[in-house]
Amino acid sequence: MSKIAYVNGAYLPQRHASVNIEDRGYQFGDGIYEVVHLYRGRFIDEGRHLDRLERSLKEIHLPMPMPRAALRMVLMEVARRNRVTDGLLYMQVTRGVARRDHAFPKTPVPVSLVVTVRHIPPYPKDVERWTIAAITHPDLRWARRDIKSVNLLPNVLARQAARDAGAAEAILFEEATGMVTEGAATSFWIVDAAGVLRTRALDHVILPGCTRGALIAEMEAAGIPYSLEPFSLAELQAAREAFLTSATSFVKPIVKIDGRAVGDGTVGPVTRRLFDLFSRHVHAGLGNAA
Repeated sequence: MSKIAYVNGAYLPQRHASVNIEDRGYQFGDGIYEVVHLYRGRFIDEGRHLDRLERSLKEIHLPMPMPRAALRMVLMEVARRNRVTDGLLYMQVTRGVARRDHAFPKTPVPVSLVVTVRHIPPYPKDVERWTIAAITHPDLRWARRDIKSVNLLPNVLARQAARDAGAAEAILFEEATGMVTEGAATSFWIVDAAGVLRTRALDHVILPGCTRGALIAEMEAAGIPYSLEPFSLAELQAAREAFLTSATSFVKPIVKIDGRAVGDGTVGPVTRRLFDLFSRHVHAGLGNAA
């Protein structure tokens, strides 16, 4: 069965899908994207992702491509046509097609919307099968990292550096200060040497992760304490536990960073508890099917 994409109002085989070479997303990276996890036919944290999409679009002065209810119907239809119930759904909105000029088109043009989906296996119930290694890497991204822009070259280079080192993620840090920001494509957390669960507070330096926000809401409901105090590379190196959160990974333990074990090199009790807590969040509403 051919993969089906949605491109500017049409559903068509992905091998035939295309955008104009003067699309500003292609020419300038002038656009926004979102990735949503589809689990057993249900979008996880859908509202958070669509809220973030709207916010990012507003920050670069772009309108929503269509009303939210209509966009949701497109997302569901792409999943249905591809017969995907467990997967990742990608949507990208750009400023559209116009003669190449850095400034916005003098006469506004229709925004472009592309939606695709791909199947992924369900995440494991056993956290021990979910561990990864990471590296640290300088954060070379632009100043407005809170906007989910398609400008991802620094992220690409960081992820490739991780792959070259046999790792799955790059933990980014500011070279001038030595302070940790986030993962190349994830939010990042530690349990520090004193046992405090920490992740960086939201600002222009990090993306407001939807899974991060959902996990914080679940922790607050469960009375689990945490700190939004930033931390340094030195504190990271002394951490008892480390894990990342994202729409693709949910809660994923990191057991080795830069070739050195995090803590004792196994999944720690805090990470294990949060993995279980978020698993319940993912399964909420599925009843016995979970």
